[in-house]
Amino acid sequence: MESTEKSAGVLNDLIEINNDRVAGFEKAIADIKDENVDLKSLFQGYAGQSRKNGQELAALVGAYGEVETGTSVGGSLHRAWIDVKSIFGGSDRASILSEAERGEDAIKRSYQDALNGGELPPSAVETVSSQAEEIKAAHDQIKALRDSARN
Repeated sequence: MESTEKSAGVLNDLIEINNDRVAGFEKAIADIKDENVDLKSLFQGYAGQSRKNGQELAALVGAYGEVETGTSVGGSLHRAWIDVKSIFGGSDRASILSEAERGEDAIKRSYQDALNGGELPPSAVETVSSQAEEIKAAHDQIKALRDSARN
């Protein structure tokens, strides 16, 4: 029973940080000025990615416990995306991308912690690993855009 609860907890943590990521990108989209309109499309895609991730994780966690549907106002693993959400007011491209990359660092770390923690059921490892790869690719793309915006 305890391992089932831990599995559900780990999966729910990932659902929450994906929800935080959606909220963070939506905040950024709302604040982006016309000169960075290309970032709106990119961020909409990543918000959609996290919505899909949340749905896949919810299907997995449903077998182990109650699914979390909110964002993680108090969750320690997720505070970085919440903090990023509140400072997405910068209007220059490098600032926007720097804050997005900080948030991506947080979700990437959460996925690695989940995979390395040994509490995921075998049925969830493949899904979480696949999502972690997508998150890493998103992080790397945002980092590359940030680096090019600084030059």
